[in-house]
Amino acid sequence: MLLKRLTEAMGPSGYEHEIRQVIYEEIKDYADRIYTDAMGNLFAEVDGTRPGPKVMLCAHMDEVSLFITQVEENGLIKFRHIGGIDDRVLLSKPVQIGDNKIYGVIGSKPPHHQKPNERKKPVGLEQLRIDIGATSREEALKYVKPGDVAVFATKYEEIGHRCAKSKSFDDRVGCAVMVETIKKKFDIPVVYAFTVQEEIGLRGAGPAAYRIDPDVALVLEGTLASDVPDTVEHGQATISGAGPALSVMDGSSVHNRKFLHEMIEVADDAGIPYQIRKTVAGGNDAGRIHLTKEGILAGVISVPTRYIHAPSQLISLDDYEQTIELVEKFLRRVEQGGFQA
Repeated sequence: MLLKRLTEAMGPSGYEHEIRQVIYEEIKDYADRIYTDAMGNLFAEVDGTRPGPKVMLCAHMDEVSLFITQVEENGLIKFRHIGGIDDRVLLSKPVQIGDNKIYGVIGSKPPHHQKPNERKKPVGLEQLRIDIGATSREEALKYVKPGDVAVFATKYEEIGHRCAKSKSFDDRVGCAVMVETIKKKFDIPVVYAFTVQEEIGLRGAGPAAYRIDPDVALVLEGTLASDVPDTVEHGQATISGAGPALSVMDGSSVHNRKFLHEMIEVADDAGIPYQIRKTVAGGNDAGRIHLTKEGILAGVISVPTRYIHAPSQLISLDDYEQTIELVEKFLRRVEQGGFQA
């Protein structure tokens, strides 16, 4: 299954080679041209007989992850974050390290050995280590070395009522929407940009947009679904199962109102449920794309994702499939001349 292949592939920020190859294998038969740039962004161009407008679809390949900083004398491994991760979600989580995917588990001093005041505090990064079962530094260095990267070892699985859990739905769910979209034929020029290093500062999207120079850009993203305990209703950014989320603004940009109104109209005409993303926290590749050159008309459609930036994330498969449908309906409107940038 596509979501399984994409989410289980390794792709830390700056180390996207494995996930890039997986995506390439999925799309190689559907594009007129496929190439990469110096950053590592992957581009797939599909020509149309009509001259435009040129549409850029964008989703980032990288995922929040870890990198190895030190191997201690006892064989335990120190690490740091790549991207935004809450230390509180790390304890006891399995990981895979390096290209050989060496298994390890994140551990710390057990509660039985903690002082009373230590038990009242969350375990911080400095107290955490990755354990690969080595008994010495010399043995551990046979398998792992400083500079290696690690990802969570969560497997894709469909659970409950039309839900799926895995690591890296942020933003492999957006990548999956684009892979499914490229399989459909549109009579306008469309460039699919699978970008790098979003999680450490939206770094790949700016150069990608500069190269493509589109008339309109559509970012496909996984965003926080906060319909969980202790989140007041007005503070819930999105709700899982309520449809694709359309953004008004976030921490990186105020999204184009023309795009937002057009997308709402497309959804209403097609009977596709949607929701407005209620909060402004976070950011995505649109933050860099819309500032490129003279400015680019950009918008965002997101799939609500519970427990985002955590080892196990959860999406509604209905939201995912409705996002694919909404993207297709939007491109059909552009194709038919119903949307002008």
